[in-house]
Amino acid sequence: MAQTIRVMLVDDHAIVLEGYRRLLAKQPGIEVVAEATDSRTAYQLYKELRPDVVVVDISMPGRGGIDLIGQLRAWDASARIVVFTMHQDAVYAMHAFQAGAKGYITKSSNPLLLAEAIVDVFAGRKAISPDVSQELALARLSGDASALNSLSPREFEILRLLLEASPAAEIAAALNLSPKTVANYHSLIKQKLGVRSDIELLYFGLREGLVAPPPSA
Repeated sequence: MAQTIRVMLVDDHAIVLEGYRRLLAKQPGIEVVAEATDSRTAYQLYKELRPDVVVVDISMPGRGGIDLIGQLRAWDASARIVVFTMHQDAVYAMHAFQAGAKGYITKSSNPLLLAEAIVDVFAGRKAISPDVSQELALARLSGDASALNSLSPREFEILRLLLEASPAAEIAAALNLSPKTVANYHSLIKQKLGVRSDIELLYFGLREGLVAPPPSA
């Protein structure tokens, strides 16, 4: 008899979680055993329940998905994690895999790809949705040397929070860092990206698609 794959879902939108649950409930051999709407809860539930596969979004308030991936993999090097996100940019995928994810599926993909990715990652294979696979291939072919690739997963996560205008104290609390450490990361990130001010950092984020432009009047 095939083993049932025990899955934990992590997303800060309750409606999205409900959609995950209904989709996966229809798939034989997959059981949702836990749900979390923030990284702190997800980390605790993982330690308590040890699910076989974690499905996590990237953009969440406070500690985001990429940092959670690193945290889970630091506690359990065998953690199997699938990112399920709206971001199809190659840079997000590269940082997710660098942090330890084994799968990366976009929410614009065929919903059944998520179930297939869970099975693949559980079996020890990597899973990438076609749109992201294409983005990664194009980035390699074009020799894309975005400065974002020089950032570590932790630095990329702090950049994401900085671009959301999160205060340093909130970033420090979310990531269990001191405000001084966050300030050091802030300076290092600007140095690596070749920007001199937070305004330039914001423009960089806009150019790279990390920040949505304001709606036109």
